[in-house]
Amino acid sequence: MDFAPDIATTLAAWLKHFDGKAAGFWEIAPPAEPLTLAPALAAFAAEALARDRTLWIVTADDSLLPELSNALDLRLRPLCLVLPGADYAGRIALRATLSLLKSRLARSAEDSAGPAWTAQRARLQHDDVLWRACLVWSARGLDQEAPPAGIHDLFPVRVGPWRIAQQSAAPADWVMLIQSAQLPEELRAPWPGARRTLMLAPEFFGKATGLTLLDAALQLRAELEVLGQELAEMELEFATAQAELGAFTRRYHAEIAGRMAELDRLHAELAQHRMRQTPDDGALQSATQEAEARAARSRREQDAFRSHAEEPEAKRFAPGDDLKKRFRLLAQKIHPDRACDEADRAWRTELMSEANRAYRAGDAAALDEVLACWLAGPQDASSAAAPPAPSFRATADTAQLTAQIARMRSRIAAIAAELDRIYGSKLYELFAAARVAERQGRDLLAEMAERLDLQIAATADILAAL
Repeated sequence: MDFAPDIATTLAAWLKHFDGKAAGFWEIAPPAEPLTLAPALAAFAAEALARDRTLWIVTADDSLLPELSNALDLRLRPLCLVLPGADYAGRIALRATLSLLKSRLARSAEDSAGPAWTAQRARLQHDDVLWRACLVWSARGLDQEAPPAGIHDLFPVRVGPWRIAQQSAAPADWVMLIQSAQLPEELRAPWPGARRTLMLAPEFFGKATGLTLLDAALQLRAELEVLGQELAEMELEFATAQAELGAFTRRYHAEIAGRMAELDRLHAELAQHRMRQTPDDGALQSATQEAEARAARSRREQDAFRSHAEEPEAKRFAPGDDLKKRFRLLAQKIHPDRACDEADRAWRTELMSEANRAYRAGDAAALDEVLACWLAGPQDASSAAAPPAPSFRATADTAQLTAQIARMRSRIAAIAAELDRIYGSKLYELFAAARVAERQGRDLLAEMAERLDLQIAATADILAAL
């Protein structure tokens, strides 16, 4: 069913309250269709970013967070901080969002363009000291270390339970209070410092949608879903960065590395010839050895790439939003860190590998096939991947959920480290420079190839004359 008209109507009704200048508080009607709440909130967040307004979406608990996080625009997701209620889970989500934002800024691709991203770059430049302190805090990854004060101010859109919103004390232009469970009475008032505060009526959600705070397993499941969303976002970012650099690497080796290897070979030959003419020159002997070593290294690197590389792609990797959403959905469902035992993990790992291959190839049909395999379940009917029996003990369930959260945390940290390694490489520096040149209407690799051809021809002429 197409809910787009309902979402547009709901958004327009909400935005009417933000046209005036005077601060105020309104209790408003929820969307007519419950399924449109998360998409409408996501559209509301996008509107706030488009108007350069900061926004708090304040909930009673974590129950709405995964659905809302999924609904957020993929291009705007790193600008939106989604925080679960538990301190340690919130810090994991905070570090993941910092890494996602840092990665998107480093990639500087089409998915980090537009007015909202321009405003974000200006915000980070203005708060450069805080931004760098937050990155250092995130890289340390210390459990007991609180994040730097003011960290929430780096994100124009923040989503989380009311306790988190109150503790952060981060001001916001707009505030939307979501009563997925009964909010405290003191919140039924204008949010401190906000230009506008809206609150959805609680009857929209019924009586049983809030979390039972005394049930540890329920809390862990809610946190697991929020962190699973964060992990899926990180996997998507990592897969995109790998695929972008992979496509560029194939072209680099096809157009540049071979020419460089040839130029290094000619330089080595020229050095050898000169050394034969003056064999007693120690400096020339050393230079010849260096040239020979460089030529051998270039040849080995090129041969190694050719032996493992796929066919060069005709164009750069540029996935559409639909392909990204499919991959993200798969990563949430099939990720190996959600496994309940080794057999389940092996099956999920195989599916995740297939999903990564399909995404890098831009093959939406293959991603659908992976999803179909997941829905069909493992062929081994005795696999422990099946849901636990009703007699499964709550203590074991809690222990299993805790282990899954720990694995997710470890994987998020590992992806962040890998992204840092990628962006710190010389090849990625060249890739970033090529992307800037492309926006200027230039082809940097073609220019490099032309210069190398001239150098190769000139060196060959010198050798021929000798």
